[in-house]
Amino acid sequence: MPRSLEFIRSVRLELKQVKWPSHQTALKMTILVIITSLAVAFYSGGLDYLFTTMLQQALNR
Repeated sequence: MPRSLEFIRSVRLELKQVKWPSHQTALKMTILVIITSLAVAFYSGGLDYLFTTMLQQALNR
């Protein structure tokens, strides 16, 4: 049991040293991640649609 208590104490000590972002910074970064994820999703979806259509056209000839 003493090792687990020592681990918990060291974790708490490390968490006190973390520089947490402000609410505004966290919100900006969250919005940036959402926008980037949507852009990648639309890009990947567009390529998938394009290649699927091209493959169907090639197979129907």
